[in-house]
Amino acid sequence: MATEVKLPQWAMTLAEGTILEWKKDVGEFVGLGEELCEVETEKVTEYVESPVEGTLLKLLIEEGETIPVLTVICLIGDPDEVV
Repeated sequence: MATEVKLPQWAMTLAEGTILEWKKDVGEFVGLGEELCEVETEKVTEYVESPVEGTLLKLLIEEGETIPVLTVICLIGDPDEVV
């Protein structure tokens, strides 16, 4: 079963973030703790790290898109999974 990766809430007052750049492409292997994307918040630029090891199956948010915290941004799982 694929793991849903969500935009973290790095600070209690953080409400949203903008995906600046994806660091990985669909189909690429992602290691635990590896950077998935760069996110701009109202105060700083952060990186979302992979919570699991596996294949990046699907990007759900495009670069330049601003989304609320805790929104699912991508799916990671086994390369043969259908999503």
